[in-house]
Amino acid sequence: MRRLVPFVLLPLILLALHRSASAHCEIPCGIYGDEARFSAIAENLKTIEKSMNQIVLLSADAGKNMNQLVRWVNNKESHADQIREIVAQYFLAQRIKAPANGDPAARKAYTEKLALLHQMIVSAMKCKQTTDTAHVKKSRELLRSFEALYMKN
Repeated sequence: MRRLVPFVLLPLILLALHRSASAHCEIPCGIYGDEARFSAIAENLKTIEKSMNQIVLLSADAGKNMNQLVRWVNNKESHADQIREIVAQYFLAQRIKAPANGDPAARKAYTEKLALLHQMIVSAMKCKQTTDTAHVKKSRELLRSFEALYMKN
């Protein structure tokens, strides 16, 4: 019986410690869904905006609405984290490639993409910190700018 304990406990411990990766694989498998990532970011921004509006609305009677407030704050933060993960794990780690040396146009486009992605991460962070929907608006502008630049090259 005691010999069976490690065989039962080990899989349970490994299962408990397992973290699923929500970004696409990094094998690299060569299967990419850029349009799906752009849509996911846009959907996350829509959810963040709704969360912000609900937080403001429910804050009018915070004592009565505390549970819902906590849920909307957690929701807002989760979706901001999803944006940052897509930007970092998918675009920065897998899709944006450093240009060949000696190609100034490619270097310029690369630098512009990196700058936009960094701004998107910062803007998502600001969405976590406040209920100011101006940050969502800024994030949408950055997303459109990055998508246009990314799809052009």
